[in-house]
Amino acid sequence: MDHAQAAASAGKSRKAGIVADGAFKLVFAAACTIGAAPLGELLGVPGWLMIASGAVLLICGAMEIGYLRSRTTRTYLRLMIAYDSCWLLATLAALLLAWLGSSAGGEVWIGYQTAAPVLFAISLAAAARPVPADRKVSA
Repeated sequence: MDHAQAAASAGKSRKAGIVADGAFKLVFAAACTIGAAPLGELLGVPGWLMIASGAVLLICGAMEIGYLRSRTTRTYLRLMIAYDSCWLLATLAALLLAWLGSSAGGEVWIGYQTAAPVLFAISLAAAARPVPADRKVSA
């Protein structure tokens, strides 16, 4: 496999990863919405917050898949790394709070699930679009 084929293969797998990330958000959105009452009770958060989280995740997941052709892979990867890194920190903070006996762990975790997708979607929508090759200005 030459360099060009390897680059094309890597590009396809990255795009598949972006679609998988968006699809996961859609599935998680459905779980949050359908299971709002039992999940909310388990996590110690009100059902409306679970539904809000599901709605935001649904919009974000759909946008993530929808913008795939109009945003660069680099933009996606930066946003996904930031999102997932902060998700890890929020999860660790929530687990620490739960371990310490606080009831705020679920609020921290679901609060992140509600706020972060909004920021992700706004950042994705505001990201610079790649300039088509036929419109690039030559130097």
